[in-house]
Amino acid sequence: MRALKTLVKPWSAALALATAALGSGGLALATAGPAAAAGSAFPAHYAAPYLQIASSDAGDMAADKSATGLKYYTLAFLIPRSGCTPQWEDDGSGVGAFATQISALQSAGGNVIISFGGAAGGELAQTCTNVSQLTAAYQNVVNAYGVTRLDFDIEGGVLSDTASTARRDQALAALQAQDPAVQVDFTLGVSPQGLPTGTGSEYALLQDAKAKGVKVSTVNIMTMDFYDGSNNDLGDAESAARGTAGQLAGLYGISTAAAYAMMGLTPIAGTNDDGTFFSTSNASSLEGFAAANGVAELSFWEVDGYDKPTGYQYSSIFDKITGSTDGGGGGGSATGPITGYQGLCLDDRSASTANFNPVQVYTCNGTNAQSWTVNSAGSTLQVLGKCLDVNAAGTANGTTVDLYDCNDTAAQVWVPQANGELVNPNSGKCLDDTGFGGSGTQVQIWACADSANQQWKLP
Repeated sequence: MRALKTLVKPWSAALALATAALGSGGLALATAGPAAAAGSAFPAHYAAPYLQIASSDAGDMAADKSATGLKYYTLAFLIPRSGCTPQWEDDGSGVGAFATQISALQSAGGNVIISFGGAAGGELAQTCTNVSQLTAAYQNVVNAYGVTRLDFDIEGGVLSDTASTARRDQALAALQAQDPAVQVDFTLGVSPQGLPTGTGSEYALLQDAKAKGVKVSTVNIMTMDFYDGSNNDLGDAESAARGTAGQLAGLYGISTAAAYAMMGLTPIAGTNDDGTFFSTSNASSLEGFAAANGVAELSFWEVDGYDKPTGYQYSSIFDKITGSTDGGGGGGSATGPITGYQGLCLDDRSASTANFNPVQVYTCNGTNAQSWTVNSAGSTLQVLGKCLDVNAAGTANGTTVDLYDCNDTAAQVWVPQANGELVNPNSGKCLDDTGFGGSGTQVQIWACADSANQQWKLP
């Protein structure tokens, strides 16, 4: 099971109380109607990284926004204190805490998603066993913070607690019936193939929500901690997204494009629990993939512990997708086939992700082995999570070009030219269809000659 990582932070000196408190055994909630949301609506495409909020780091939203312009955040996690009373996991603060910081962000045109659950603390539907009181507890959070978006990070033992799943879905359907502005997101673990299936699985959770009438806005998949020995988080993330898109299309009876438009992608920024490393280069590539496929949300774990030490680089990269309407976020990044001489496609031979696997020209066939992400910001060409690489950073004519782990080296930089050439600046040579060799021929670098076998059409 993939899990969002929990950081240990100091407990606050005092617990902030909710403006409308919920008792542990029942409900003390004002009967006034739902509060109007103070912040802006979320655009069709946006970045909303997680902040594991506490009194010690609530100011990170303003600092991040000042540094990068990012203005949407997912605040984690509300967990049960007791009964129907939630609290913030990290320092035990009650509902209503951090309202000043949230309001300031909303006044500046931003907004927050309030996330329940997480890897360790449980979810309110487990301890609040009365559906009407659970509905009121969720509504109280909406009112207290002036938000319309709730996220439910369901994993571990909470996922297999099917009684709480049914109770939560009944409450959420009732909440949306009485307050149609409320949007519901689910954050779920995935494998490289997509959402796990079976009783008590992530896919079963969505089936239950659909059956009970919950209108799901976003299915946010945790593209992290795959523990599959591939050391290729980017490739696994993209593979998981493709698999999930197919599942969502089938479950909801929608197109693949519409499925991507209700999907979120959430890696860990930096070192994962399984020891793999999701780099800023990976983040740029995933942003390009998300933009090209029309993914709704990009997020990551987590602002304070992981991104703040980098100067908010992950926030800056992912925020490129915000507000895009045509899949064009990411400064020109795009995904699709690269075609060359005689209309042949640049192809990862046998769709292998092994380092040094030959890259060839091959008859175009629409497979993932020919679906290249072109990252204009870093001038990289990626397929199946690996980069187009000059073997051993060679500079001689005839040096072969193959697939290798993306590593931000000069051997993986390709600069498009106006005449269609792709120049590797390290060697000064062009990507070359070797000897006009035909389908199955490995590509190489060669002195640029403005010839037909060095002209490529990018997606």
